[in-house]
Amino acid sequence: MITTIMADNETLECITEHERILQEIESTDTACVGPTLRSVYDDQPYAHRRFMEKLEARIRNHDREIEKMCNFHHQGFVDAITELLKVRADAEKLMVQVTDTNRRLQEAGKEVTNQTEEVIRCRIQQRNMANTVEKLQLCLPVLEMYSKLKDQLESKRYYAALKTMEQLEKVYIPRVGQYRFCQIMAETLPLLREGIKDVSMSDLKDFLESIRKHSDKIGETAMRQAQQHRTFNSAIQKQLNLGCTKSVHPLNGRTPTHHNGLVLEEGEEEEEEGDEEVLTAQDLVDFSPVYRCLHIYTILGDRETFENYYRKQRKKQARLVLQPQASMHETVEGYRRYFNQIVGFFVVEDHILHATQGLVTSAFTEEIWNMALSKLSAVLRTHSSYCEDPDLVLELKNLIVIFADTLQGYGFPVNRLFDLLFEIRDQYNETLLKKWALVFREIFELDNYSPIPVETEEEYKAVISRFPFYDAEIEKQDFPKKLPMSQSVPQIYTQVKEFIYASLKFSESLHRSSTEVDDMLRKSTNLLLTRTLSGCLQNLIKKPHIGLTELVQIIINTTHLEQACRYLEDFITNITNVSPETVHTTRLYGLSTFKDARHAAEGEIYTKLNQKIDEFIQLADYEWGMSESDGRASGYLMDLINFLRSTFQVFTHLPNNNNDHASMSGKVAQTACMSACKHLSTSLMQMLLDSELKQVSMGAVQQFNLDVIQCELFASSEPVPGFQGDTLQLAFIDLRQLLDLFMVWDWSTYLADYGQPTSKYLRVNPATALALLEKVYRGMKDTSKKNNIFSQFRKNDRDKQKLIETVVKQLRSLVNGMSQHS
Repeated sequence: MITTIMADNETLECITEHERILQEIESTDTACVGPTLRSVYDDQPYAHRRFMEKLEARIRNHDREIEKMCNFHHQGFVDAITELLKVRADAEKLMVQVTDTNRRLQEAGKEVTNQTEEVIRCRIQQRNMANTVEKLQLCLPVLEMYSKLKDQLESKRYYAALKTMEQLEKVYIPRVGQYRFCQIMAETLPLLREGIKDVSMSDLKDFLESIRKHSDKIGETAMRQAQQHRTFNSAIQKQLNLGCTKSVHPLNGRTPTHHNGLVLEEGEEEEEEGDEEVLTAQDLVDFSPVYRCLHIYTILGDRETFENYYRKQRKKQARLVLQPQASMHETVEGYRRYFNQIVGFFVVEDHILHATQGLVTSAFTEEIWNMALSKLSAVLRTHSSYCEDPDLVLELKNLIVIFADTLQGYGFPVNRLFDLLFEIRDQYNETLLKKWALVFREIFELDNYSPIPVETEEEYKAVISRFPFYDAEIEKQDFPKKLPMSQSVPQIYTQVKEFIYASLKFSESLHRSSTEVDDMLRKSTNLLLTRTLSGCLQNLIKKPHIGLTELVQIIINTTHLEQACRYLEDFITNITNVSPETVHTTRLYGLSTFKDARHAAEGEIYTKLNQKIDEFIQLADYEWGMSESDGRASGYLMDLINFLRSTFQVFTHLPNNNNDHASMSGKVAQTACMSACKHLSTSLMQMLLDSELKQVSMGAVQQFNLDVIQCELFASSEPVPGFQGDTLQLAFIDLRQLLDLFMVWDWSTYLADYGQPTSKYLRVNPATALALLEKVYRGMKDTSKKNNIFSQFRKNDRDKQKLIETVVKQLRSLVNGMSQHS
């Protein structure tokens, strides 16, 4: 029963559900039926069959309702159709009437329609024309400005063109920006700006190339104007000083000349001519490309790029300008072109500095100038060191002074250049010293080293006009007469003054005080005297062809040159107008120079004299084994004595008229004579004691004694006056006592009195006596063997030999005692 009840409940629920689904199908859009129908198949099994049955029942119900409705309205429908058929005929008539009426109306209004369309077309054209005129009035200013821009570009008025572009962009183009041509125009303007930048930069490059080519001409013009200005100022100063300062004292008919020596009127005329022909950098170079390019880049907001580019390029050009040619030092024109280019470069920079605002700054110009100074100083130091010609160095100095004055006029500091000139001055002095060394050598080579003969008073005045000489005794002599010095003395004195002139030329225009110029002249003259002239004299004295006569004349010459040094002091004083009493005045060192040369000449006299004595000694040919002497002195010795007599007569020419050197001639002659006698005595002693000489006969000793006697006679004959007593003979005292000891054979006295101050043979050294005695002993033994005499002399010979042996032993004991004592 329960099962039956449950089945009934399920059937009731299913029917209810089917009813709901059918209602949804009836009331819902057909597109949404799918889910509803799917629920039928998702329910219980076989539910769709019951649903289909239910659906078919529902369709049958609707069909019955439709049929009922149609039956209810069928009569009314039939009546309506009948009524419509009646109206149809009337409608056809009406249609015909309307169509006819429309046709007739169309035909009547066709002309009006045509006229109306024509009016409309004219109205449209009129409106279009008005709009076109209005738009053209807006576009015409833009086109006019653009046309103006093209003209400005063609005429290279780039600054105005940029202004026009700015107006186009800010004022005109925005008014008609909707048109395509304006868009194209707006897109073209940046390209035009870049084109202007490129063209202006190209013009700037052409300008930089132009000024690089014209720098030489610009610098030449600026330096010429500076030189004219210096010339004019110098002329004015010279005229002002002419009446208020004393003129330079002429010395020997010559005064130092100034290279700017012009009278005032001539200076004024030149200045006036210069004013008419003054050319500036603007006259030689067109600076408009720089101004134009600067304005263009300033307007375009890219001024910094332009400034950096310009400065970078100018730095490169500065380095190129400062690079010298390898052969610049060979000619002054090379230096001139180099300076002209540098001056031209900085003249342009100075003009740019003052004509533009900020393109180049003072700091940039100062940086370039400092770089140029460093490079220039290095270049001039290097190239001036190659120069061997003092005239070229002098011209270089003048160029540097004009160069410095030119740039100083433009405000550039030039102190370092004048400091550099002091270095070049040392180089100039070195070249002068080399040049004058050649001059001095040539003078010495051409000198005949004999007193200057003067035949007439004119010749005498010609000599003393070149050299300050005065001697009261010579003044009293009649012509012809001789001056004590040789031709080289006035020539050397004149050349020293020429050197001072040459050195003075470099000191001009250095903006230094007279005291500094005086100091420079004295220092350079001291170098000439102490180094160049002194070296030439020393080399001259050492030359082998210079004999004793020439050396004596050199001593005379140096004496007179030494006396002339004070005149050189006065000469420099007259040039510089600086009193010699000034505290820091440098003195000339000529006195020491000529003293040294004189001492070297004296030493060379002594050396050559001794060498000549040695040459005569080498001619000696003693027969050391002779039995007895020839009875007269050796020939070589007599020749030597005659040579010494003639030589010492030359010393009488030495000057003896100066207070400081009054006894000089006597001292030189006495020293030379004493040196010769001592050297002769020493040479004879060495000959006698020569280790290679093994034996000496008493005959040879007697011959040697005769030669020494001649030497003593020569010494006692007073070959040179001034010796006191037998001072000169004492040079041979060692030889004399030694020979007396052997000639008298007074060994007992020698040995007894040895060591006593009153000894007769005080100067005889035991070693010397022993060496000669052994040689005599060997000679006696050899003589005995040769004679082979065994008569009454045998006993005497034996006694003498024993005596000699005894003396030898005693002498050896004395020699050993002396060595132990020492």
